[in-house]
Amino acid sequence: MGGTGILAESGMSDSNSRRPERTGPKQTGAKQTGEGRLPGDPDRETLVERMIRVDHAGELGAARIYAGQLAVLGKHPVGDTIRHMAEQEKKHLAAFDALIVERRVRPTLLSPVWNAAGFALGAATAAMGEKAAMACTVAVEDVIQEHYAHQSEQLGEDEAELRDLIDEFRADEIEHKETGLAHDAEQTPGYRVMSEFIKAGSRAAIWLSTRI
Repeated sequence: MGGTGILAESGMSDSNSRRPERTGPKQTGAKQTGEGRLPGDPDRETLVERMIRVDHAGELGAARIYAGQLAVLGKHPVGDTIRHMAEQEKKHLAAFDALIVERRVRPTLLSPVWNAAGFALGAATAAMGEKAAMACTVAVEDVIQEHYAHQSEQLGEDEAELRDLIDEFRADEIEHKETGLAHDAEQTPGYRVMSEFIKAGSRAAIWLSTRI
């Protein structure tokens, strides 16, 4: 798939990118993926495969969280806001669905778990009210945007297309986090405890999906 292929799969175009254009991988002295590896670190191919696997799992989980929220709050005033975020996550998932096939990466064996757990988390927090649903969104998206930022730093010009895709999706996750905060997520009773609990679960899911 060419430079515009993955973007097309995700419903985006180069002109819609929110980031500055970077130079191509053939530039002399350009950073390459996996530079600075230490003994015991995965090689370049394994590193990229793990990124695609965990990101595919993460976008599946995020899409299911929003599906669970919509099942409870879809007809409420906040439903359109959640629906907008859910549509963006579906585009993210479609892009990683394509990458899984294109790069011949094995999906995580935990996909059925994240499918069910994501929906349950979304529905359960939505049942607690709109603010709790938004608190869930803020916690999950904060972990994901940090995760994407770390991945972007590891990718070089030889994986510029993947890095650009991750940067684009990270911008969406930050937008979702800000939307949640704007909808009074922090006013949820027990917000700090709930947030840390969800963040811990999200980080555990990332660790497991990278490896299993």
